[in-house]
Order: sequence, then structure tokens, then C-alpha cells
Amino acid sequence: MSGPMIGMLGVVILLLLLVAGTPIGVALGLVGLGGLVLTLGLEPALIKSAVLTFETMTRYELGTLPLFMLMAHLCFAAEASRDFFDVAARFLGHRRGGLAYASVAGCAGFGSINGSSLATTATIGLVALPEMRSRGYSDALATGSVAAGGTLGQMIPPSGALIVYGIIAEQSIGSLFTAAIVPGITQMLSYMLVIALLVWWRPRIAPALPRASWAERFSALKRMIDIGLLVLLVTGGIVMGWVTPSEAAAVGATGAFIICLLRRKLTLATLHKALFETLKTSGLIYLVIIGALVFAAFVSVTGLTDTIAQGIAGLGLGPVGTMLLVAVFLLLVGSVLDGLALMLLTTPILLPLVADLGLSPIWFGIFLVRAMEIGFVHPPIGMNLYVIQGVARDVPLMRVFKGVVPFLLADLVHLVLLIVFPVIAMGLLDWVGR
Repeated sequence: MSGPMIGMLGVVILLLLLVAGTPIGVALGLVGLGGLVLTLGLEPALIKSAVLTFETMTRYELGTLPLFMLMAHLCFAAEASRDFFDVAARFLGHRRGGLAYASVAGCAGFGSINGSSLATTATIGLVALPEMRSRGYSDALATGSVAAGGTLGQMIPPSGALIVYGIIAEQSIGSLFTAAIVPGITQMLSYMLVIALLVWWRPRIAPALPRASWAERFSALKRMIDIGLLVLLVTGGIVMGWVTPSEAAAVGATGAFIICLLRRKLTLATLHKALFETLKTSGLIYLVIIGALVFAAFVSVTGLTDTIAQGIAGLGLGPVGTMLLVAVFLLLVGSVLDGLALMLLTTPILLPLVADLGLSPIWFGIFLVRAMEIGFVHPPIGMNLYVIQGVARDVPLMRVFKGVVPFLLADLVHLVLLIVFPVIAMGLLDWVGR
């Protein structure tokens, strides 16, 4: 059997394992190690896997992930999620659909300290959904806006998905964070445009509410000054090059600890829970990263990536046409796999193709995370939809599916624009680098 055929067989086996419910890291590692044994032999495969594991665990950049996670857990303990939503609700709540706007804005704000789509969806959902439903908002609009807004947690820096991609693809995490800012903002604005169109078309789905006084607005704004300054310090420090992502993560974790202490929310139980959740999640992600790198080594050895690149190049579609075809492929695979599995499976295969097209791997990271986000709200697997249904258990799942459809269409348009106009992702990075 030829090398590319062995590689394709490995991809098929990996897909079957993932569909069967095997943990992502375990599936990637087993298939990668088994494939290396088949192609290189037992001893070389074990040596290569051990070297990859050692090199990965000793990388300085890997410390970024647990520090940002600790920052997120401590900010959550300080009730930062409610602060972000309250500020947006005070300033936008009086407009028709204002609480839906506030939900999206709250997701963007909380995503800037959290970096997880599922956590952002669950946290803002607990705050925003009861508020919207009690004020007469339709269940479809309420659940759809939070489910879609939650995906901002993966794009707005610091993003856990971009950190993982940066480690696997050996790209600068700081550059990825900088490149993600404009796509994250335009993604948020596209959701707000969808809400505006929906409430214009059917005003009854989002009744207007009383306008908050300026005293109430400033009171809400005052409560989030500390968190807001921390976000600006961490993100701005990375973008301007004042600190590395690892240093920014340390600053963020320390700042979150101080904020939690000053707000009198820090207890031994709170600290224990934050540390426990950080260590548990970091360990799982480290296993996933190591498994992905072993799988990538296997795919590279088989020559599968070169075969796929040559086949697609033979179509003569050009960079834009090729990436549109890749987007369709990612959306189809994303309908049966969760977002992280999609990214880890496709990065080793598609990254060489992107390089052959002359496209930036930084841009591809943004594109891939954007496609991954669509998977979070893409029925029937979209995990954000099930998180929302778990928060609002009396809302039928089909109603949640219906509510997210307009936002899903906006996602598809935004993805196409990102392909046609790469400057959306690369413009700020190029400007900062001058």
C-alpha cells in the first residue's frame, strides 16, 4: 500500500474513532502512533513520538494556556460576565432588540478574558436568557443571539483555539491574537446587523424597554472599570509588542487575582476551584496537542499532504477558488465533528496546501478558527446549541436551531468575505508591524 493511501486510511480511522466518541487527544495519538509504526517501524515511531512529546512539553509558549485559563476562572469568580452584560444592557437595552445586542456585546467582552466558546455561551446565557425572556423577547431571538455570540469567545483574544493552532502550526501566538481583533469585531457587528434586520422585520419579537438613566449607566460602567483595564492591558500589550503572550498571560492572571481579592470574592474554595479547573482543562488540552503533533508527523511521512496539494492545484482554481472549496469541505466535515476535532484533523493536511498557494499561515489560522466557530452553531452537532438548550431547558431544541439560522447565514457571508478580502485579518497585523 502506498504512503498516501496509508495516510488516507489513517484519516478514515480517525474520523470513525471521533464519531464513535473517542476523546480527541487519544484518537489522534493512537492513529498517529499506529501509522508511524506502520510506515517507519516500531522503534523509530516510539523515538519520534517521545521526542515530539518532550519538545512540546518544554516549549515556553505552552505556559500561555493555563495562565489565561486561570485568568478566566478568577474573572468568572469576580462576576465579570454579569458586569459586561449589565453595561451593554444599560446603554443598549432601551432600543428594540437592545438586550440581544447586549448579549452579543457581553459575549465579546467576556470572550476577551475567557477564550472559550462553550464557557462564554453558558456564562452569558445564564445571565442574559432569563432577562430577555422575562421582557417578552422571542425564544428564537434570545437563544440564537447568545448561541452565535458565544462563538466570539474563540475569536476575541486571548483565544484558546488560536493558542493551540499557534503551537501546532509553529506560528506566533501574538501575531495570531493581533490578526484576530478585526475579524472578531466585524463578526460581532455582523450579528448585530442580523438582530437589527430581524427586529425591523418583526418588531414584536423584541419589545422596546425603558431607557436607563445616565446614573444607572455610569454605575454599571464603574463596576467593570477594573476588568476593562485588565483586558486593555493584556490585549493592548500583546498588540503593541510591549509584552509577549506568555508575559501578558502572567499579567492577566495576577491582575485577575488582585481584582477578585479587591472585590472580596476570593476565598479558599474559589481559589481551589479555579486552580483545579485550570489544571484539569490544561492537562486535557496538552494531551490533545501532543496527539495532534504525532498525527501530523504521521500524515507528513505518508506524503498525503503533497498528494492532496497537487490534486487541488491541478484544478486551477487559484487561491480564492481553492479556499472557497476548502471552506465547503470544512463546513461539511464540521457538520459531524466538533470544532476542536475539525481544527486538529485538518491543520496538518491543509497547512502545506495553504503554503503552496502563497497564503499566510497566520491568515489561515484565523480562517480555520472562523470555520471552527461555525461548527459550534451548525446543526445538528453545534455544541453551543446544546449548551443553550441546557440553560433554557423548557425551550425545544428545534426552536434553538431555528433561532440560530439567521446568524449562521451571517457567519457564512463573513467567512466568504474573509477569503476574498484577507486584509480583514492581516491589515492590523501589517499596520502594527510597520
